[in-house]
Amino acid sequence: MLKNKINSKWLKPFKNVFILTLVAFTIWMLFFDNNSWLIHHELNNEIESLETEKEYYLKEIAKDKKAIQKLKSENGLEKFAREAYYMKRENEEIFIIEYEDSLKTKN
Repeated sequence: MLKNKINSKWLKPFKNVFILTLVAFTIWMLFFDNNSWLIHHELNNEIESLETEKEYYLKEIAKDKKAIQKLKSENGLEKFAREAYYMKRENEEIFIIEYEDSLKTKN
């Protein structure tokens, strides 16, 4: 008898059709619908990762613009050619010094 009272106490709200409909609608909208909370959560995470990626690429673009500005000058272009491609002027010798810790060795 006591068990029936406890069960009926907890189950009484679920006997109402409106509450059952509301619970079913809420569960459907949170988990099963195309616009569910789970999908929104995944999309928000993707948006955050894309925004951080965008910030990274904007910084890289700014860095590249600075490098391009340096290469537009005659001195900057000559410096880049000498450092990257070991170019030299006529009647000029270049000595390349490599340190032991920068050399690639086979183990």
